[in-house]
Amino acid sequence: MKDNNLGIYIHIPFCERKCRYCDFLSFNADEPIKESYVEALLREIKENPHTTRTVDTIFFGGGTPSVLPARLIARILDELRKSFNVREDAEITVECNPGTLDKDKLKIFKSAGVNRISFGLQSADDAELEMLGRIHNFEDFKESFLAAKEAGFENINVDIMMALPGQLRETLFYTIEEVTALGPKHISMYSLILEEGTPLKESLPNLPPLPSEDKEREMYKEATKLLKSKGYGRYEISNYSKPGFESRHNIRYWQLDEYLGFGIGAASFTEGKRFSNTESIEDYIKTDDFEKIKRDVTILSKEDLMGEFMFLGLRMMRGVSGKDFYERFGEDMKEVFADAVKAHLQDGTLKATEEGFSLTERGIDVSNYVMADFV
Repeated sequence: MKDNNLGIYIHIPFCERKCRYCDFLSFNADEPIKESYVEALLREIKENPHTTRTVDTIFFGGGTPSVLPARLIARILDELRKSFNVREDAEITVECNPGTLDKDKLKIFKSAGVNRISFGLQSADDAELEMLGRIHNFEDFKESFLAAKEAGFENINVDIMMALPGQLRETLFYTIEEVTALGPKHISMYSLILEEGTPLKESLPNLPPLPSEDKEREMYKEATKLLKSKGYGRYEISNYSKPGFESRHNIRYWQLDEYLGFGIGAASFTEGKRFSNTESIEDYIKTDDFEKIKRDVTILSKEDLMGEFMFLGLRMMRGVSGKDFYERFGEDMKEVFADAVKAHLQDGTLKATEEGFSLTERGIDVSNYVMADFV
C-alpha cells in the first residue's frame, strides 16, 4: 500500500579524501564552506512547500556526513523537526567513515535523535582498503564501530564491497566473518562498479584481474549463504539484516514511496514528479530561490509509475504485490504486464507468490535484464 509519510535525504558532499573508485558528488572543503553550506541547507528546509507532511525516515548521505561538526548535524535535525512533523520513532541514519568519529561526536548524534549509523567499511583486508583509496584501515573501523556501540547505537549498518581486483572467495569470506563477529544489525554488500574517469578505473591495467562474471555470481551466492548462517536474511538484492532491522529509508525507494532531497545534487520524488538540485555548491549557497536551482524536472505518467513500481519492487526478495498495485493504480498487474510476466515465468527468472511475483535465484543473477522488461 502506498505510504503517505515522507522520507528525507540530506546530501552532505564533503569528505576528507575521495576514494579511488568514487564518482559521487563529493569533495574536500574548508570549515567556512561547510558552515555556509549548512546555512543554505537550513534555508532550503525552511522554504520547502511540504511542511504539513509527516516524516518517518531521515538519511544523511554523502560524501561523508560524519566529517561535519556534530553540532551542524544537530542543527539540521532541529530545523527538520521545526519544518515537518517528524515522527518520534523516525529512523534517522548518518553515514560515517571509520576514523571520522569520536565519543563526543557520537554523544551529540545520539542526543540529537540519530538512531542508526551506517559505516562504509568495504573490506576487512588492509591491502584491499589501500587499493580502494580508503582513509582508514580495519582497526580504525573496529574502533569506530565499538565506540558507536558504547555510545548506545544498536542499529548499525556496515557496507561491504565485493568483486574487487584480485579478490578471492577467501578474502571476501574473511571480511564477512570479521564484520559479523562484531554484530551489526544490517549489512549491505555491493559489487564494485568501475566508473569512467575514476583513478581505480584508469589504473586497472596495473591491478590484478577482476573476478569473472560467473565467479562473481558464485561468490555472491556463497556469501549470501554465509550471511544467512550468521542470522542475516537477504531482503533486497544487495541488503541483509537481522529480523526487524531492514533499512526503512531504502525500502521507501524500492516501494516507490515519496521522499524529498535537500542539498546539492539531492533527488526528490513527490506527487508523481522527479527532480534534483543543482550540483554547483556556489549556486546552491548563493541562491535566493531554491526553485531556481531544481534540475531534470520530470512529470511521470501513470505508465511510467507502474513500470517503476515493478522495476524497483522486484529488487526486494518479497517481490511486488498485486493488491498494492491495484490500490495504487486501479489496474490488474497481471494484465498490464501480461507479456513480460508470462515470458519470465516461462524462462524461470520470475515466480508467483501469494501476493504477486518475485525474482527467482536465477532471476537475481540477471535482475537488470528481467526488470528492464517492465519499464
